[in-house]
Amino acid sequence: MSDRTCKPLVWLNGEVKTPPFSGEARITAGFLLRQLQDGENLSMPQSRPMPSIGKRCHELRISDCDKIWRIIYRIDSDAIIILEVFNKTTSKTPSQVINNCQKRLSQYDSI
Repeated sequence: MSDRTCKPLVWLNGEVKTPPFSGEARITAGFLLRQLQDGENLSMPQSRPMPSIGKRCHELRISDCDKIWRIIYRIDSDAIIILEVFNKTTSKTPSQVINNCQKRLSQYDSI
């Protein structure tokens, strides 16, 4: 871990708990979120950019027993903003998820 201060997580929606996540998937999610908090840049296969949602937005990709979890987040200078946690069941991110994330960001940024 670096000497920098760890960025807080700001949860606008969703949670990571067991159940529905398996214990192993919850630990993986926590480990990846901690890396983000410590300022590490994650890339495939753990994370990919989501420009369809907004600048600095990404999705964490977490495989579970019979599910594929996604955690949509944005990297701000002072925090990691969690926009959505969902079980991905199709190859494309559902448009409703994208729209909800955009609305949450708009509301967050207007505060």
